[in-house]
Parts: sequence; C-alpha cells; structure tokens
Amino acid sequence: MHLLLVHSLFFSFGLVQAAVTAYGPHVQSPFGTTTAASASYTGSASYDRTVLQPPPPPNPPPPTQFNVDLQTGDVSGVSIQQQGSFFGFSIEFSVTTQVLGLNSSFLQVPFLNLMANLRQRGGSVRVRVGGNTQETATLVASTPDGAALEKDYAGITNPTATPPLVFTNEIIKMMAEISALTNVYWYMGVPFNDTQHWRLQIAEVGEAMLGDYLIGLQGGNEPDLYSRHGHRPDSYSPQDYTNEFGLLIDAMNADSNIPNKNLLIGPNLAGVWSPTDIWETGFATDYNQNLAALGVERYPTDNCYAQFGIGTPRSGQEMFPTFLTHQAGKNIVAEFPGAPAYAQSVGKPFIMSETNTASCGGFPGLSDSFGAALWGIDYALQLAYSNFSTVLFHVGGQSVYYNPFTPPVRNQSTYQQWTIGPVYYSALVVAEALGSSNIAQVLDLQANDGNDYTPGYAIYENGQPVRVALTNFVTDPDGDSDYTASISIGGTVPAQVQVKYLLANSVSELYNFTWAGQTFGGPFSSDGRLNGTLDIQTIPCDQINNVCQVKVPAPGFALVFLTNNALSESDQTSTMTFPTTAYTNLHGGPTITIDPSVLATSNGEKGFANALAGTSKGRQMSNALGFAQALPSLVGVMAGALMIGRLAFMR
Repeated sequence: MHLLLVHSLFFSFGLVQAAVTAYGPHVQSPFGTTTAASASYTGSASYDRTVLQPPPPPNPPPPTQFNVDLQTGDVSGVSIQQQGSFFGFSIEFSVTTQVLGLNSSFLQVPFLNLMANLRQRGGSVRVRVGGNTQETATLVASTPDGAALEKDYAGITNPTATPPLVFTNEIIKMMAEISALTNVYWYMGVPFNDTQHWRLQIAEVGEAMLGDYLIGLQGGNEPDLYSRHGHRPDSYSPQDYTNEFGLLIDAMNADSNIPNKNLLIGPNLAGVWSPTDIWETGFATDYNQNLAALGVERYPTDNCYAQFGIGTPRSGQEMFPTFLTHQAGKNIVAEFPGAPAYAQSVGKPFIMSETNTASCGGFPGLSDSFGAALWGIDYALQLAYSNFSTVLFHVGGQSVYYNPFTPPVRNQSTYQQWTIGPVYYSALVVAEALGSSNIAQVLDLQANDGNDYTPGYAIYENGQPVRVALTNFVTDPDGDSDYTASISIGGTVPAQVQVKYLLANSVSELYNFTWAGQTFGGPFSSDGRLNGTLDIQTIPCDQINNVCQVKVPAPGFALVFLTNNALSESDQTSTMTFPTTAYTNLHGGPTITIDPSVLATSNGEKGFANALAGTSKGRQMSNALGFAQALPSLVGVMAGALMIGRLAFMR
C-alpha cells in the first residue's frame, strides 16, 4: 500500500505537457476534436438543446393507490446475488484520453469524482475500454507526437468510420492509477481484425499493470456484424467465429507473458446471430476454462439513418413513448431467451457488454432527457432481475446524445466543466439500490397489477427485503398521476422508512435533475461532485396496520430504505472526492503557487508549441489538456493518493 502511495505521488509530480494530434472532422467525433464556436454552446450532439413533448398521461390512467406486499424468508423468483458494481460503463477506446486522462500523470479529476461516487455506494466500479475501436488498436512503444493514443483516419475501412488506433502503455498505466484511487475494475479487448497475426500486447501489459483489476478481455466486438462491415466474407458464420476464438486461445496459451489464460469474454453479439447460434458450436463448453464470462451487446433501437443514411428513419419524438414503459426493458431481456440460465449452467456470468438508448449515437431530446434516466434505472434492474451479472452503458464522442458524462471540447477545458447525462443518475440510483453487500437479490414486483407505467422492484438480502425501487413514468404537471404505494412486510413494518427521490418537472427535461435534493447541474457545470443539500425524506409507518405509504410523483423515482442499515450500506459516508478548485490565472480565476524548482524541470512554455487554433478565450492550450485542467488533476491525484490507505482497507 505504501508503494502505491509513493507511486501515485511520483506520477502526480511528474508533469509532462505532451501534445495530442488534432485530427480532421469526423462523424463519430472524439471528445475534443471539434473546435467550439463559443464558450456557451458547441453545437455538438452532446450539448443539443432539443426538448421533446412528453407523452400525455395514458388513458385509462394507472391506479394511483396500490399495495406492495413484501414476503420474507425463502422468496421465490428473486434473482441471483448481484454486486453493487452491476451498473458500469463502456468507454469507446478512441476517447480514453479525453475521458480518463491524458496519461498516468494527468488524470481527469471529474472522472475520478464520478467513479468515487459509485464506489462509495456500490463498493467498486466496472468499466470497459473498447468498442469498435478496440478491433484495430495496436500497442506501440511510442507515438510520433508522444501522445498516449493517436488515430489514423486514412485507415478507415468500415461503415461507421471508425479509425484505427495506436496507443502506448500509458493508457493502461493510467487505468491502474484510476483503480488505485477509485477501485475501478476493467474490461478490455484483444484486437480481432487479424487472426493470423494476433496482437496480444494489450493482454500482456494489461495483466502485468492491472493485475486483479483486469477482469475480462473481449475476443471480438460484434462479430456478427463483421461481414456487413466488410471485415469478413459474406459467408462468415458462428462456427467461423468460434474457430477464430479457438485460434486466439491457442495464441494466448503459447504466450508466457500472459499468466492468466481465463479472462476471455465472448461472443459479444450485436443481434444478427442469436446466442444459441454460438452455443450450438460448443463455444461455451469447449472453451470454458478460458472464459471469464459470456457477453452480448444490445441497443433497443438505432438512429443510424440520421447518422449514416442507412436503416430505418426514426425520430426521437416518435420513439420517446416506447422508452417510458416497464415493457421497454423486458423487451430487451426477451431477446435472450434462456441465455442467462445457460450461462449459469456452464458456470459463467452473463453480461451486457455494451448498451444505451440507441446505437449510432442515440436521439436528441430522448437520450439526454430525464425519461432516459428513468428508463436506465428500470432497464438495469430488469437485467439484474433476469440474472444478467453486469450492464455497461456506452460512452461515445461529442457527436452522440446518450453519454453518461461528457468532458468539454479541449479549447474550452480551461473554463468549462463536464456535462453529466441522465444515465449517470441511473447508475447512482442502481448502485444505491443494490448496495455494497454484494448479496443483493432483485425481485420484479409486477407492481400495480403489472401496470406498465408504475414498475417496482424489491431488493432482498439474506431473505429479507431491504429496499424498494418505485418508478412513475408518467408526466402530469397537475399531479393527478402521482401515486401512493402502500408497502407491507411479512411480520411488521418498521416505525419509519427513509426515501430518496430522483425528480424533474417532466420526462423531457434535459438537465438539473435532483437525486435526494442534489444535482450535477446543467451543461458544462460539473466537476463530478453532487451539489446541493442532501434531502432524505423520513416517512412514518403505521405499524398497527402494517403499512408504509410512499408517494411517487409523476414523473419520478423513489428508493425506499426499509432499515437504517440498508441506507448506510448504500451510502456509507460522505464521498471521498478530488478537488478541482485550482486554476491558472488565464481568465481571472484563482491561482495556485508552484515552487520555481518544479517549474525549472517542467516543459513550461514548450507546451504551447502545439496549440490549437480556435475562437475560445485567451491563449490556446495543447490539444492534450489545457494546463489549467492539468493542475486540478495534479491536486486531485495528490489528494487521492494521500487517502489510498483508507481506500485499501475498504475493498
């Protein structure tokens, strides 16, 4: 532990102002490659202000009074035991240096804070670094410009215009630093584009640097789309993929630099093939000892016509009502009949490796709305109830609408902060709903006689209900669709329960949602820490009639804590966060003082040699990160390193 402390401090003081090449315009714009026209609005999809019309209250309306009867003991129908880290993230490989940090010395402090929030509630966090860009990624000793990651737009060979990547071990070293500070566990992927010349360095270096924090290596990303994207012949089949996966196993078994041979994840299907198509090849049984998990990827719909002119034209307004029902999550689960049970039968977890509201970037006004937050909660809990073991919501570039969190474009990073999307609120809620015991079991209550607009779940630990999750998908400013759930427990209810609410005025609202009275604010306004006064409602119960009456606004979500221990387990202490209050004096902000001896050995003014052109305030920073952004990262990593000892004892 002392070594980690010194290690973190060493990299914190090792300031290097490296520069990242700025590449040309691109449909799937990575974070920071689009030059903003003004300080207030960039025009990128991530900050689109489109507001949809909320669906009217359903007719007939859902009943506004109903009972929730909770059984105790040996309750039938509950899920497998779930971990508090169930809800995680999938970060497109090409944007890692914008989301995670420049390198192991320059970590993105807002990202650290966002992960620390979840670690506090669920005990740890799971993050995948991958996506389409993992397939062509190559680990190299160094890049021409000294960056940790670069893209080759001249090498684009697929319909989604995904550029090949080259990266250095600084990416993986950075991931190790983040793990030491915030207990993040990682999934990565072995490139699958050349099965005759496997590039296994990502597995070699990943295992060496991340150790137990590396929990999975994908073998192939959406292989059922390979032929459509021109990466395999039209005849490419499930058996062909299984055969290639076997070649990967052979190569890894022959590599003495990969000590752990059982981290692979497959088949990671997009939906053209079914899991059964793969199971029938003997994939899960023949390769069982090499598999860490069985995984799939799925989006409920797509917006590819708007992005690429392919597929079916769809609008966010048209699709909005389909996300605001309990059936939405159940429909996705229904695409995998028997798959979680099959995974259990072969002793493997079944994970959703990548998902979000819609592929090809999502929909404006839908993917970034409060409705998406409610959908994300219900969808994730439905996956947990259906015995998936993990769900990872995708993080793309500036040109997507569904990001859980988005850093500002780089030429605004000296005075703008991050934008927190609705799905991150979903992640907070689900982490608290499941808690940090890692023995939570989820039950779909079929609440309100199975009404599609008022779903509910009970969370059990050791046969006892500890939390209840209640959603109201309806928007009704008159309050006529607010409902009251009368919760009863076998035996007797407690004298009181405590409730946290996720609230907004409408499902179409874009920002400033509140979770227990706290918020991440609007666009460009968050350092990853919740702001505002914590508001936990205490509701007295009627122990004589064995009932606790909990009201849920329309729209809204309520998490009911049935015991004090259930509340403390989900939100143990005030979050250990990383300060971002230090800035250089470029725009009149507070300035910190640096020892001249430190500046004497830093790159200093040299960092401006590769400045970007742009119209933002003041002198342009390096495309890697503005120095003002780097200084808060230095302060944050130092603060985090000083507290690593405490973190280690809480794992």
